[in-house]
Amino acid sequence: MKKIIYALILLLVVVSGLVFANLEIKKEAPKKSPPRPLTAAEMKAARKKWEATPDGIMFNKWKASPEGQKVLAGAAKIRNHISASSKMEAVVSSLSLPPGSRLGFGVMVKINGDDYILTFGVGKANEFQQLHSLKVNDKIIIRSHSVSYAPKYSYPIVSGDYVERDSKIMYKRAAHKGGC
Repeated sequence: MKKIIYALILLLVVVSGLVFANLEIKKEAPKKSPPRPLTAAEMKAARKKWEATPDGIMFNKWKASPEGQKVLAGAAKIRNHISASSKMEAVVSSLSLPPGSRLGFGVMVKINGDDYILTFGVGKANEFQQLHSLKVNDKIIIRSHSVSYAPKYSYPIVSGDYVERDSKIMYKRAAHKGGC
C-alpha cells in the first residue's frame, strides 16, 4: 500500500511540474525580431505616397516657391560645415525666435550673411543659463550636427551642439547615454 501511495505522490509531483513548466513557456512573450530597415525602393515608394498627400503637395509647393528656395539655399551653404562638424562663425542677430515657433530655446544668428535659427531644444532650467547672457551682435563660434527646414519657418534651422564666445565654451550638448 505504501508503494502505491508513494507512486501516486511521485506521479502527482511530475504532472504538476509539467503543468507548471508548460504555463511558464506559454507566459513568455514570443520574441519579436527587430524591424528590418527599409530598402531604397521601399523608401522611395513611401516618399511618393507621402508626396501625394495634401501635406506632401503643400511641402513641394513651398520648396518651389521663392521663400522655400531661399531657405534651401541657406541650408545648402552650411551643409559642408555640418557634415564635417566644423566650427562656424556666427553673429547673434536676435535673442528671440520667430513668433509661434515651437523649437524650444534658441536665438537668431547670421552665418556668412544669411539668417538662421539656432535652436537648442527643450532642456532643463539651468542647462542654457550661460546662453541667456548672449547679446545682439555677439560673435560666437558654433558647431552643429544637423540643419533642417520647414514651411512654417522662413529660415533654416540649425541644431546647436557647441557654442563658444571669446574662446570660452558657453554650451556643449551632452552625449546621448547608451547610444552609438
